[in-house]
Amino acid sequence: MKTILSIVAVLLILTGAIWALQGLSVLGGSFMVGQTRWIAIGLLTIAIGAGLLYYARRQRSL
Repeated sequence: MKTILSIVAVLLILTGAIWALQGLSVLGGSFMVGQTRWIAIGLLTIAIGAGLLYYARRQRSL
C-alpha cells in the first residue's frame, strides 16, 4: 500500500506542476495556458500530492 500511495503522490505532484506551469504560460499547447486559475489548481494539487507522499513515507512497513 505504501508503494501505491507513493506512486499516486508523485503523479499528483507532476500533474500539478504541469498545470501550474501552463497557467504561468511556461508550457504551451493547452486551453490552460495563461489562465491564473490553473496556477492555483496546480499548486493545490502539488500540496495534496506532497501531503500524501509524506503520509505514505510515514507508514510502517508490514
